[in-house]
Amino acid sequence: MNYSVIRYIIGWVIKLEGLFLLLPSLVGLIYLEPQGWSFFFVSLLCLGIGFFLTGKKPENQLYFAREGFVTVSLSWIVMSLFGSLPFMLSGEISHPVDALFETVSGFTTTGASILSDVEVLSHPSLFWRSFTHWIGGMGVFVFLLTILPMAGGYHMHLMRAESPGPSVGKLVPRLRDTAKILYGIYIVMTLLQIVLLIAVGMPVFDALTASFGTAGTGGFGIKADSFAGYSAVSQMIVTIFMILFGINFNAYYLLLGKHKREIFKMEEVRWYLFLIVGATLIIAFYIRGFYGSVFGALHHAAFQVGSIITTTGYSTADFTLWHPVARSVMALLMFIGACAGSTGGGIKVSRIIILFKLVKQDIHRYIHPRGIKTLRFDGRILDKGTSSGVTGFIGTYLLIFTLSVLLLSLNGFDLETNFTAVASAFNNIGPGLSLVGPMGHFGIFTPFSKLVLIFNMLAGRLELYPVLVLLAPSVWKTKEPGRGNQKRGLL
Repeated sequence: MNYSVIRYIIGWVIKLEGLFLLLPSLVGLIYLEPQGWSFFFVSLLCLGIGFFLTGKKPENQLYFAREGFVTVSLSWIVMSLFGSLPFMLSGEISHPVDALFETVSGFTTTGASILSDVEVLSHPSLFWRSFTHWIGGMGVFVFLLTILPMAGGYHMHLMRAESPGPSVGKLVPRLRDTAKILYGIYIVMTLLQIVLLIAVGMPVFDALTASFGTAGTGGFGIKADSFAGYSAVSQMIVTIFMILFGINFNAYYLLLGKHKREIFKMEEVRWYLFLIVGATLIIAFYIRGFYGSVFGALHHAAFQVGSIITTTGYSTADFTLWHPVARSVMALLMFIGACAGSTGGGIKVSRIIILFKLVKQDIHRYIHPRGIKTLRFDGRILDKGTSSGVTGFIGTYLLIFTLSVLLLSLNGFDLETNFTAVASAFNNIGPGLSLVGPMGHFGIFTPFSKLVLIFNMLAGRLELYPVLVLLAPSVWKTKEPGRGNQKRGLL
């Protein structure tokens, strides 16, 4: 294990967080709220520790997938710990586990909150909660790769450990340029949404926080009723952008380049849009009596479908009161999630498609034992590594999910509450059903249960394995055969 490289990169992450914390400090100055000083002091702490850790470049600059997984996992944990300090220093969320839960929920773009009344928070805290969504949505390492010169191909391990989906590839030959393209698209789309929301009459602060939550598909609201109090036009804009941010960002790159026709080969995007349309029509049919008109039912159904499948978590209504069929469709969407390569969470549409193809292939083998059936995805032959990776991921996912529901059952709450609370945390959604529905909160759980949910949020955002690697004793061995004392430019 190359600890010096891990230390150095984590130092850069802490420095970045220190710079990000200056923004809520500025918000405190604008609104003349003393809570802004808590963010400023933690910012100085992060910058000091960050500069200390990056003061000396590592002599051995070689690292592999193991270091990449460990670095990403530890960075997200450290980032969440420092990000929770301002809440505790200001006294707005005094309990350490609650503050950590809220911060992890922000960075992992989950949007589940322990707060019963979010409107009591100061503007700096509200801004930071939403801004953590924006930071975590595209990923801190994708941002780091855009500003930190890294030589060699080893930094792909960092991006693969953090980016959602079965596989990560380069849009252009240089990974650093790929990161710049991704963040460029991310920033432009965020700014466009901010401008549109302000143009239709939403206050600037509300437009900023709403756009941060939409872009990161996080869902922390600054109002007690989430999005119910905003205009129908504002809700429609957010619906559209939630769906757009749930699409694989490779599609936008293809639209901007010379290979626009390639987008029609993206099976995942087609199925993702089909699921949204189909789920919206089904739910609208069953809730039409709630809103008195077809348009009203379609409007709320589209918003909630877009919010749940992209794992954003905003709400315009208490959907726990809807027809059982509508609630069942919503629960299924929680698990499916958005596209790989987007800011959304969940299992991902691509994995669901591949899983169905694997089942179809197995059925074909039983019928035609000597037949050969090649699996294709997006027009390309699906390699065995990706296929086995999908089945392994889903098997591990179900195992952790079942154990987490069992641990949460110690609270004595009903199955619907426990089941959807884990589904919400694991799939980085936000609201669940029953006691953790849109009008509920996660403060009802014990500190132990919150720690379980914190693990679920981190494991769900980092696609399980980077977090699980930390629990393997063999990964912490200092020496590994075959590595030698090679040195290759990293930074």
